[in-house]
Amino acid sequence: MAHDPVVAETVREADHLEPRFVLPDQEARAAAKLDAYRGPGGKRPNVLFIYFDDVGWGDFGCYGGGVAVGAPTPNIDRLARRGLLLTSCYSEPSCTPSRASLMTGRLPMRHGLLRPPMYGQRGGLDGEITLAQLLSDAGYVTQAVGKWHMGENVESQPQHVGFDDFYGFLSVSDMYTEWRDPYFFPEIVYSEERTRWVENLPFNKCFVHATRGGELETVEEVTIPVLSQLDDRWATYSLEFIRRMAARLGTPQQRPWFLYHCTRGAHFDNYPHERFLGRSPAKHPYKDTIMELDDIVGRLVAELEATGQLDDTLVFISSDNGPEMETWPDAAYSPFRCAKGSTWEGGQRVPGIIVWPGMIDADRASDGIFSQMDLFPTVLRLAGAEDRIPSDRYIDGVDQTSFLLDPDGVSNRKYLYYWLVTVFSALRVGEWKFMVASTSDDDRDALNLGGFTGVTQRYTHGRLYNLYLDPKESRSYLIRKLAYLESFTAGIRDHLMTFGAYPPKHPIASMI
Repeated sequence: MAHDPVVAETVREADHLEPRFVLPDQEARAAAKLDAYRGPGGKRPNVLFIYFDDVGWGDFGCYGGGVAVGAPTPNIDRLARRGLLLTSCYSEPSCTPSRASLMTGRLPMRHGLLRPPMYGQRGGLDGEITLAQLLSDAGYVTQAVGKWHMGENVESQPQHVGFDDFYGFLSVSDMYTEWRDPYFFPEIVYSEERTRWVENLPFNKCFVHATRGGELETVEEVTIPVLSQLDDRWATYSLEFIRRMAARLGTPQQRPWFLYHCTRGAHFDNYPHERFLGRSPAKHPYKDTIMELDDIVGRLVAELEATGQLDDTLVFISSDNGPEMETWPDAAYSPFRCAKGSTWEGGQRVPGIIVWPGMIDADRASDGIFSQMDLFPTVLRLAGAEDRIPSDRYIDGVDQTSFLLDPDGVSNRKYLYYWLVTVFSALRVGEWKFMVASTSDDDRDALNLGGFTGVTQRYTHGRLYNLYLDPKESRSYLIRKLAYLESFTAGIRDHLMTFGAYPPKHPIASMI
């Protein structure tokens, strides 16, 4: 009988773990494959996350974009054919919540970083346990490169939450440059008093370097010319890391590694490297930047191949949220409704490519639901460190090992929960999305509308969308599908009840 996620039962393996589908045959095949890989020596894979900023579901050729939207992505497309292409991969609605959820396996309502910290504001990773820390405890070398944006306070900096080395910046691209650009901020650029005022604001204006437990060291102030070089410089740093790890192969110093490579692009405002300026068919800075990011993926993968490490590396490529439409046309493309900042599909459904040659079959595509939080328990399982998953807090990610490794695997996740900051918004199961609240996206309210521009609206009776028939979420179907209502409301009830034993955290929630 075919697996039907709507009616199939899940298993809660512990009180603090999100229930998941456990399909015995699928689990057995995946376990046998993983055991064969490990062998008698207990070999463990390297892990490479390439995390883009504000890149849309439709930007890459493998998702129908690429050449069709004025920015070919041959390297990403080629890599996607070597593994699993996810068509229902989900982030959180904005960058900091997504990054913290990826790193902790927990929803923003649990780790508390509900929106991006700006201009020197603290983060909230102190007290959280990160994937980097657990992999480090298990013997991995851990390296973070690029954008961090989980807080500038010391306790939230990467070198204090599990990374051996960090080379990047602590905040977000526009914060370093918007007030320097006369097109966007003439009232600051042409005013010495206001320029000095911004320069004296207490936020880090440089990209930095730090080693485990140490203090930040300034590399260079991030001006607009420096910003245009950052992704290239960060790629060079990651390439050097890959080569250093390769030099240890076959020596007593050989250890598996975790490289968390986060790009600056394609967050507004985009200032492409001079090698890519005007290179895209679209002749637009955002599209030029997409081509630059594709080139970086090609360089990183080529180095893994050249050093003989690709077959021993799990590669995950994704974006931290959907398009930032308030800055259009310097914005991504998604065929779905609304944008970054919303719980409509355009805000949270993002590209997701997972490659591990020889372990994840090539030329696979799946619409099985996959949350970026699922990487937390999945990677720990692949690293043989699943016993390190903390039991004193709720883990929202589910182990997707059998989904990835079984050639015909189906997703181990039943529900996807959507949160609009502190408001529960929606639940997805199978092709159905039941929505009880959303952010408005009505152009009668604001002209330059995006996910951050609307108002929170609660629905009297809820709305139901069939994402196969209506992926743009334009036609509520609830009145004709009431037989499903108890299933959806039970899923929401069970989810909300977990916050009784595991209360939410709100160290950084509102914009004021």
